[in-house]
Amino acid sequence: MKSELANGVMLNAYPDSIEGELAGIVRMLQRPEFADVFDLFYVLPSVFNSDLDRGFSIIDYDLNTALASPADLEALHALGIVLKFDLVLNHLSVGSPQFQDMLANGDDSKYADFFIDWNAFWNGEGELHEDGYVVPSAQHLDKLFMRKPGLPILKVGFPDGSERFYWNTFYQLVDEVDGARTYLGQMDLNAASETVWDFYRESFEKVAAYGAKILRLDAFAYLHKEVGQVNFFNEPGTWDYLERLRSIANECGLTLLPEIHSEYGTGIHEELSDRGYPVYDFFFPGLVIDAIDSSNNANLVRWINEIVDRDIKTVNMLGCHDGIPVIDLKGGADGTGLLPDATIEAIIERLLERGGRVKNLYGADGTKVSYYQVNATFFSALGENENRLLLARAIQLFMPGTPQVWYLDLFAGVNDTEAADAAGSGGHKEINRTNLGIDDVEDGLTRSVVLDQLEMLRLRNTSPAFTGEFSIVESDASRLVMRWAHGETVATLDADLAAETFTITHVESGRETVLGSR
Repeated sequence: MKSELANGVMLNAYPDSIEGELAGIVRMLQRPEFADVFDLFYVLPSVFNSDLDRGFSIIDYDLNTALASPADLEALHALGIVLKFDLVLNHLSVGSPQFQDMLANGDDSKYADFFIDWNAFWNGEGELHEDGYVVPSAQHLDKLFMRKPGLPILKVGFPDGSERFYWNTFYQLVDEVDGARTYLGQMDLNAASETVWDFYRESFEKVAAYGAKILRLDAFAYLHKEVGQVNFFNEPGTWDYLERLRSIANECGLTLLPEIHSEYGTGIHEELSDRGYPVYDFFFPGLVIDAIDSSNNANLVRWINEIVDRDIKTVNMLGCHDGIPVIDLKGGADGTGLLPDATIEAIIERLLERGGRVKNLYGADGTKVSYYQVNATFFSALGENENRLLLARAIQLFMPGTPQVWYLDLFAGVNDTEAADAAGSGGHKEINRTNLGIDDVEDGLTRSVVLDQLEMLRLRNTSPAFTGEFSIVESDASRLVMRWAHGETVATLDADLAAETFTITHVESGRETVLGSR
């Protein structure tokens, strides 16, 4: 793995999370309180032109000039901050030039095969519904991995008056008034088309020109589609696509970070690591909640040992722009997960009692097939207890891997239920996306829960200890003792899970520094 992900702490925010524009985040990072706190910054994709899903419905990869400018990127570079961006592999907005060209020119469009014609894909593999779309046969339909109720299709009108159905995994809406039809949604891309791969290459080159060094591959597991497969991480097709993408990334000087939520029991995280990819540690948030709530380190230590033993390079987080993962903790067909199903269900219930919202997965008939994630700020998920948040942060900063810090967690943000309610159906994620103004930043920097986090983050970001050897010191189950050592520089975390307190001891050049619970 390249050095960009080897060390340092990563900030995670939307470009407008602070003061409504990327310049606001730059001003925050230029403050003395933030000196040496972050070396990396994951800027969420509303930094590009988009129209839905807070940036994940991309129109194009040009900078969104309402939120960001080249000067902002230059200022971040001047601070020594490495940038990480998204490429949303599976889909593009209906507002994209490619979809609009297809609407205007139909089969004569140079993007005629850029998206997936549902009926053509399933031709001969199902029955034609009275409304004109193919319903795949049961042997196929029962396999499909679905992100929402019903078939993932959008009806599209062509210039010749015909209507066709296109694959649409995540979102679709058609509105027709006085014969005029408008669309809103995210159209799945046809990776069997070389035109799509030309687009990927152009997009990689564009984000590299912005100064990005790390590229998160969003929704990549949905990209490869094949009749007879589950159409989520199809094998070997998904691996073939990833290797082709890695070849392009290498030419552009980019490190790829594939993003995937999958059950622990599938072992996908292991195979990604074995093939040389860093992985998101979506297991960690649920495990740290379990450890703190139960005052028991067993489940978390088991995972830490696996990371070390298998040399898995991770990016970990507490909160993020999405939810707190729960499906990831489950077992596979053999039922061997990081947590038993009953324990996962109990965690979900506690998070809901603390004000969270739940997100589920559905079958083709609209019935729930599995829980997916809980939407909440991590502070609220811990019962809005400052000692617990500081304890969780300390554990994160001593974990192997690159720690990624959600801006709202840094400021001990609470669940924004009003925003979630105002966003309507599907607005559950807004509970953890509250934008902060300059007054919020100023007030936050007077709070010990914020200042203590900054002090720990600065230590993690700058100490050579964290470039050295990691170990877990044997202890009682109610304690968690982790140590990093590089030469004579040593950092040790001694966390008391029962008392919800901790001490960090750092020794460098004979000088001892002690941080911890107040």
